[in-house]
Amino acid sequence: MFDHSEPTTPSSTSTPTSEHAPSISLDSLSKTKSAVESLSSILSSFPSNLSFSISSSNLNPAFSLLHDPQVASQVSSLLREPNSGAGDNNLCRWLYDTFQSGDPNLQLVVLRFLPIIVGIYLSRVALRKPLAGFEAILLALYAHETTSRAGQPITMNVPNLSLPSVYHEAKAPINNSTELNLAVISPSLEPHGTVRSTRRARIVGVALELYHSKIYHMPVGSKIDFCDFCVVWAGQDNNDDDRDLNKESESNGRKEGRIQLPWELLQPVLRILGHCLMGNTKNKELFDAAWAACNSLYARSMHDINPKALLATGSLLKLGKKAMEPSEDLDPTEIRKSNVLVI
Repeated sequence: MFDHSEPTTPSSTSTPTSEHAPSISLDSLSKTKSAVESLSSILSSFPSNLSFSISSSNLNPAFSLLHDPQVASQVSSLLREPNSGAGDNNLCRWLYDTFQSGDPNLQLVVLRFLPIIVGIYLSRVALRKPLAGFEAILLALYAHETTSRAGQPITMNVPNLSLPSVYHEAKAPINNSTELNLAVISPSLEPHGTVRSTRRARIVGVALELYHSKIYHMPVGSKIDFCDFCVVWAGQDNNDDDRDLNKESESNGRKEGRIQLPWELLQPVLRILGHCLMGNTKNKELFDAAWAACNSLYARSMHDINPKALLATGSLLKLGKKAMEPSEDLDPTEIRKSNVLVI
């Protein structure tokens, strides 16, 4: 597995200060202080700056908790312990209760650790270990999305490419030239109280969709954790090195950490990678992690002969290559001199 502390590059990876923290209500502040105090009893050591936040009503403890590298390191280590996903695990109970508090700032703190929760959970499912603690957290996220969507799917309107656009000439005027097709991004959700093997990919995928919707609030370290687990899940690599992810499992002949990647799980994974690849190009560590994840998933798609996944991962790699090219800051509406015919 992997363990990443918060990045330390001052330009793009410094920990946000309290000046950037959103204002919160007194009720939210009370819930946050209670959650922080409960977490302090679980962690071996508690950061002094968070203790100061608790005693200062003008600061946002949840914001400090979200971006604190010491807390991230300790929680990450606890989640990676062999018995971390059990139903009686104190940290899993804290994460569950914290998300169920309904406070948006505290829910962001729980989502910050979702990549590790999902990564460990999916890697241990085949081992038949007790994972009721992780499943309770995932079901809480799924129930939250089910309620917020109110039984409606997530859709978007896309142009009907079978019809001429307003920029094309037509012999006869067509009244429905601007007709739109409705594309379903995420189907409607049904309530689930347990995680069965037939529902697992959907439940985890919905949790990742929620993570993606809040990804701009997530610290860089959380996104790097996600990219690293994508490499493990793919179980494929373009480089012939001797890393652990390429070693064959002696028990079943499959590569360590490799999981099934149905489209309902892979689709939100690729959305998150798209953000990591294109949304933070100034952060080289995150870009490199996302690039490695896309390469591994592309190799996995080639191995599985999955056309839909090949198209999606190949497109991400092309966008990544474009991002690595030096920017000329050209105006796309300006006609280049090389394309002008001089008569």
